[in-house]
Order: sequence, then structure tokens, then C-alpha cells
Amino acid sequence: MRNIAANTLSILIVLGLVLLAVIGLARQEISAPGPSTDAVNLTVAKGAKLDAVAGTLEKAGAIENEVLFKLAARYSGKDRELKYGEYEIPAGSSMEEILDLLASGGNVFYRVTIPEGMTTHFALERINDAELLTGEITEIPAEGALLPDTYTYERGSARAAMVAQMEAAMDKFLDEAWANRAPDLPLNSKEELLILASIIEKETRPQEHGKVASVFINRLNRGMKLQTDPTVIYGITDGKSVLGRGLRRSELNRATPYNTYVIEGLPPGPIANPGRESILAAANPETTPYLFFVADGTGGHAFAETLAEHNKNVAVWRRIERERRANQ
Repeated sequence: MRNIAANTLSILIVLGLVLLAVIGLARQEISAPGPSTDAVNLTVAKGAKLDAVAGTLEKAGAIENEVLFKLAARYSGKDRELKYGEYEIPAGSSMEEILDLLASGGNVFYRVTIPEGMTTHFALERINDAELLTGEITEIPAEGALLPDTYTYERGSARAAMVAQMEAAMDKFLDEAWANRAPDLPLNSKEELLILASIIEKETRPQEHGKVASVFINRLNRGMKLQTDPTVIYGITDGKSVLGRGLRRSELNRATPYNTYVIEGLPPGPIANPGRESILAAANPETTPYLFFVADGTGGHAFAETLAEHNKNVAVWRRIERERRANQ
């Protein structure tokens, strides 16, 4: 009996040592660099099971042992943490690294950019043209409601969610700008701040935002009409097309809600989606005596305090225009 017990104990010890050796080798293989020499692209669909994912990885050459990969996933609990998404698995990734990556979520992202000054109509066209987004935009946001920026998304993300993200970003930034605005602005609400910012965005380049903002603030304070072409153009196109020509005298004289050559104060709504710099300029304009500005031929503007000075600047600009037409 003693011999039987001793033999049994010896066998158990040997089996235990063999098991430890197997576990040790398995751990080494799990943490060892994988066989792939190039990055492997993997898409994990919603509800995908571990067996399917492991099989796809083995076929793609990211792992060599599908069974060991599944055992490692179950032993570590990561089989319950697999997240759907699109992945780029770096070359030579170990099973352990792949499991960590699959538990963290997709690492392949796409981008859609809404530039400053784009109208909502054209912004929604750009979002609809993003083929990897899904679903329809059922609620059309108001003009000026989207914050221009570059937004990242994963394959299969919803267009409606993208629009909601842009709206939330604008709401947050506009709230902050309004809360930190300069005192005594002739603006009654953050909505009016947004309208003014959209005009600034369409009128000038970033280097002049603060100065152009000062002109409009000075004119509002004095009860002068804003007399800005981009608002008239928006009244003609509704932000859904490009005018592609100069404004006619009849259009400048026609009374419309957006014709700031005719109406007093601000138009009834934004004329585009302004960027952060334009919003900040509207909230905190530079302090200048200027009441007028006109293009100077360099992409910027010549500013003036008096009408007489402004008329001289306009004459210079007209001469530049004539010379350019003559050289075409």
C-alpha cells in the first residue's frame, strides 16, 4: 500500500510539473511576438463571437494558434470584453497585445472636415457624402448650429450622431464665449453673437477678425447699417448655392431680411457656420475707431475712420480691379 501511495504521489508530482511546464510555454507563446510581418486589418462586427474573431485572425496570419488564442482570451476574461470596431493590428503583435487591443475598441478612425464659413446645407452634403457613415439625417440643424472642425468617426457611425456632436460642440463653445464676452457689447443674446460671428467669418481672413469685428460693433453702437455683401448674398442663395458673380445694384436696393444695406442692425439669423476665432472676435473685438473697410488687393482690407478716407480706399480698390481685368 505504501508503494502504491508513493507511486501515485510521484505520478501527481510529475503531472504537476508537466502542467506547469505547459502553462509556462503557453504563457511564453501568448506574450511572444506574433507571426505577421505586416499590419493586419480586422473588422469586428457587433455581436461577433470569439470563435469567429480567432478564426479570422488565424486566416489573416496575425496568430498561429487559434485554440491557444481562445484559451488566453477566456483565461484572462477578455472574451467578455471584445469590442466591435475596425482595427489595424501592428505587425508582430503578440496574442496578449491583440487581446488588449480588441478590449480597448477600434483604433481605425476616419475624418470629416467642416471648414469655417461653410453653410449648413453644404456641411450636410459633406456628411452625407462620407460613405462610411450610416443612416439618414432626419432633423436639419439651423444655420450656424455646427462648429467647424475636423471630426473623427469609426466605420458605421451614424450621420445623425455626427451632426449632434457638431451641434453640441457649437453650443458649448458659444456658451463659453458669451459668458466671457466684453462688457457693453450691443448684442442682446448669444444668438446675436453667433449672427455677428458668421458675418465676420464670411468677410475676412483670421488675421483681421478682431479688427473687422470692431467695425461692425462700432456701426451697431452708432445705429449705422452694417452694409455687408455676404448677408445680401445669403438672402439670395439661402446658403444653398454659390452666387458666382458680383451683386447687382437692384439686389443691393431690394428690401429683404438679409439685406444689411436696407435693414437696421443684424439680419434675422447666421449666414454660415462660424469658426472659433470669429466667435471669439465677436465676443471680444479689438478697440478701434474704424467704421469702414474695403478690400486692398492683397487678400486683406483697408480700414478707415471717415467716409472720405474710405472713398479713397475704394478708389484704390477699383483701380486694382480694372488692372486685373485688363491683364486677364
